[in-house]
Amino acid sequence: MQAAPPVRATAIPSFTDALRAVESLLMSGGQRTARRNAWTSVLEDRRRAKDRVEAQRVLDQAASLTS
Repeated sequence: MQAAPPVRATAIPSFTDALRAVESLLMSGGQRTARRNAWTSVLEDRRRAKDRVEAQRVLDQAASLTS
């Protein structure tokens, strides 16, 4: 009876990992950092907008209870 050959498990890169790899090939380090910082700012702006909407909803709800 023969022993089974060893199994190799290779992680398949995520779509994000693949994009970052292409980005690193095409752009210099400074551009990569600038793009990442810009995207982080976009995400933070979205989070703040969501918080503002939620705060306004709570204020509106509180105002309707006191009327």
